[in-house]
Amino acid sequence: MKNNNIIIFDTTLRDGEQSPGASMNTAEKIQIAQQLEKLNVDVIEAGFAAASPGDFDAISQIASTIEKSKICSLARAVDRDIKAAGEAIAKAKMNRIHTFIATSPIHMQYKLKMTPDQVIKRAVDAITYAKTFVDDVEFSLEDAGRSEISFMKEITSAVIEAGASTINLPDTVGYRLPNEIADMVNQMVKHVDDKAIISLHNHNDLGLAVANTLAGITAGARQVECTINGLGERAGNAALEEIVMALKVRQDQFEGYTTNIKTTEIVRASKLVANITGIEPQPNKAIVGKNAFSHESGIHQDGVLKHQETYEIMKPSDIGLEKNNTIVLGKLSGSAAFNDKVKSLGFDNLSDDELKKAFNRFKLLCDKKKDILDDDIRMIIADEKLNDNKLYELISLQVSDCSNGVPSSAICIKFDGVETTDAAIGDGTMDAIFKTIDRITGYNGQLNDYKVSAVSEGQDALAKVTCKVTFNNDGPSMIGHGLNIDTILASARAYIGALNSYLSMQHTLDHKKTLHQV
Repeated sequence: MKNNNIIIFDTTLRDGEQSPGASMNTAEKIQIAQQLEKLNVDVIEAGFAAASPGDFDAISQIASTIEKSKICSLARAVDRDIKAAGEAIAKAKMNRIHTFIATSPIHMQYKLKMTPDQVIKRAVDAITYAKTFVDDVEFSLEDAGRSEISFMKEITSAVIEAGASTINLPDTVGYRLPNEIADMVNQMVKHVDDKAIISLHNHNDLGLAVANTLAGITAGARQVECTINGLGERAGNAALEEIVMALKVRQDQFEGYTTNIKTTEIVRASKLVANITGIEPQPNKAIVGKNAFSHESGIHQDGVLKHQETYEIMKPSDIGLEKNNTIVLGKLSGSAAFNDKVKSLGFDNLSDDELKKAFNRFKLLCDKKKDILDDDIRMIIADEKLNDNKLYELISLQVSDCSNGVPSSAICIKFDGVETTDAAIGDGTMDAIFKTIDRITGYNGQLNDYKVSAVSEGQDALAKVTCKVTFNNDGPSMIGHGLNIDTILASARAYIGALNSYLSMQHTLDHKKTLHQV
């Protein structure tokens, strides 16, 4: 019987991070990798090891942490990249190097400035070198969607002979239609026979990434490359949750096709990625959008109340979504009940110290908020983990707004056990807060993006603030997160969180430079 289990290759930490503004620090990447492992992803592409010391460090730590999923690093078809990839994933229980080179005429002529024969030689050399580090090597024909099928077959034969066991056919610019993808995959499956697995990596420029992926699966592809929430370059990648649930829900069309994904972890993965990157799925996003299981029309509401399947083709519980997410916990609840609830929400790997900190924040929230929801609990825990590395910690904040004259703020911040208080004025309340933080810490921040959203409903909803800040005009924007019923407090914490991420990354870079010099 033909194997119809589809390998899920998640590239949220690599291609997903290439979404503008979606950069993550090492601690955040490890959190996402751990959730991907819970989701039972087959292969986690943890990053591009040669891109930066920070990327190398994150991949290396993920490789040392994850046990059940295969850890992969991307590498161009050059020795330096392949060596970095091999060293970064060396400690993984299961590992893979994913190397690539462009194969379309337009890329070979204008980007690579290489002849087809030169491209084949470079690809073969890359596979041969990668095999000295790992047994499992994947080769991608970049821009396969616009490549000539005759050349694709020629280079594929060469790299398979050199040792590649997975051949990936990326529609790099999201150009192809489903029938075209199916035809390409069909021809390549027949060409490679059982010598390699055919994989797909579809971009969403025309909104067809998932449709193209499903068409490729029916044509014989047995690995699909995707991301949580469809993150990725430009319009993004094929969304993991959409592919998996399409295969699950439409067994009448995909009979016998399976994945190893634990679908009840989908919502947790989606929320975690959104919280860390600050990129929320649009409300009408399939599967994980806020409105995906909402019904406003009276006709729809009546139908769902009478029989769920009238307007819902899957159960919310299939993806880990609870219909009624109000918990029966309050200020009189003890730590045992809280810990039990936390475990029921999927947070079963928290340390005693993390549980204690989360419980203390829960008790404080109970004094301010009437109804505590599961989403509130999730956000408290996520916020604690995201801001675990507190080099600078907000102790107190007092503001004077425009109605009293010039906006000003007075802030106390703790660093290395010492509390420092200072004040500043600004063009607005937030500007005054951020300038005061800059004065105390000595780092000059440039705010690039600022978002406020409610964790749940009601006037007493927790405010979740995401800041993207560049410090001292150095490096990429750093993302910081803040959580509080008071939006002003949440904003200050988010700004300080971004600074802590920046300093954490600088420490990693300095450490790598020191090791290199030694």
